[in-house]
Amino acid sequence: MTAPLTARSEADLLPREAYGRLSGLEIMTEMLEGRVPAPAIAGTLGFRVSEVAEGRVVFAGTPDFSVTNPMGTVHGGWYGALLDSCMACAVMTCLKAGTFYTTLEYKVNIIRPIPLGTEVFAIGKAHHAGRSTGIADGRMEDAGGKLYATGSTTCIVMKA
Repeated sequence: MTAPLTARSEADLLPREAYGRLSGLEIMTEMLEGRVPAPAIAGTLGFRVSEVAEGRVVFAGTPDFSVTNPMGTVHGGWYGALLDSCMACAVMTCLKAGTFYTTLEYKVNIIRPIPLGTEVFAIGKAHHAGRSTGIADGRMEDAGGKLYATGSTTCIVMKA
């Protein structure tokens, strides 16, 4: 497993030309294995890629005080960032070389608060990855399977 990164710059990004020669699954697998840098947001919010397969990506993260809202509970944006990441990356694993994506819209339903210090897994599953759109859903749960949030996304797919 790759640890979240902290200090990052544009020089750490995967070169754009790589998107023309690698499939989304290849890029995500390289990231999991530490040969491609994780996205900077992962270091900022304390999460990492933990599983990759075609149509499925899992991110693991443990919220700490730095991601709390004024009430001291995990901010909804943290749930959203992890779910957006796992769902959109699940779509990415279905894309051929020469295509890329971005989130068009996503929705998150928070079911219960995550206790600080609890490791959770954001599990994204792609249901469609076509020429112009991708659709996926996600769930956030702990190691025991307790559900904390669900989500859904639509991604726009473009030529590189």
